Amino acid sequence: MSTTAVAPLTIEDAESLITAAHRAAEAAGVTVSVTVLDAGGHLLAFRRDDRAVLISGETSTRKAYTALQLNAPTADLVDAVQPGGLFHTLPTALDRPLLFIAGGVPVHREGRLIGAIGVGGGAPDQDHGFASAAVQALA
Repeated sequence: MSTTAVAPLTIEDAESLITAAHRAAEAAGVTVSVTVLDAGGHLLAFRRDDRAVLISGETSTRKAYTALQLNAPTADLVDAVQPGGLFHTLPTALDRPLLFIAGGVPVHREGRLIGAIGVGGGAPDQDHGFASAAVQALA
């Protein structure tokens, strides 16, 4: 039986994701923080624009963590945490709090989850667009 290895998310990949997300945000006139995690949830790279509010760094990290843990864009999970939703009790069941606001996107390579990006600082739909644009640019 043979297995095919999938290349992990590298620091170079993480830097490319951050650059692409920041370019998209700058083009929209928005200041953001961007966090990139590897498949194990370890911080690979982080950047906060000097003009971004400090909390945007925590927000981007929690969005990335949420997207990684649930292997789904955080924009797709908002309804699931509402009362009666599939994940209504999940945020209190994990050690690290999750954040169900758009802006976290998982990163896949060859169909496998290899990390996640989180963007914070803009409106949720903007953050989702910046993160998605970065993932598209990496592909």
